[in-house]
Amino acid sequence: MMTRKAATLAAAMLLASGMGATGLAQAQGSPQSISVQRVTTAQSGTGYRASKLTGADVYDTSGSKIGTVDDIVLVTPDQGAFAIVSVGGFLGMGKHLIAVPFSELQISSKQIVLQADKDAIKAMPEFKYAHD
Repeated sequence: MMTRKAATLAAAMLLASGMGATGLAQAQGSPQSISVQRVTTAQSGTGYRASKLTGADVYDTSGSKIGTVDDIVLVTPDQGAFAIVSVGGFLGMGKHLIAVPFSELQISSKQIVLQADKDAIKAMPEFKYAHD
């Protein structure tokens, strides 16, 4: 046998749940149809995240550190990408930038190697960002 207090509480809960459902149905508006499409997940390509390459050390073919990746510049799909490498200098002084075609970098999980020796790197022209 239910007490009057318990009956009142049960009636209040039933009323509240009914109002909630009615309010929800009104808030949703008219029914909408959806279609479900099954998609298979596949690897669409491989590559390197620019955010992970920026700041990474760059070595020459003899294993000497020559600088760091300053930026990655995307030109056009036909021309590809360039790595902007900060080279030279001592303790941050005298550094300059060079633009290297991305294809000239050998990237592994351990290091980035520019396929050039120190003399070839010194002969490369300095890269300067264009100002808008």
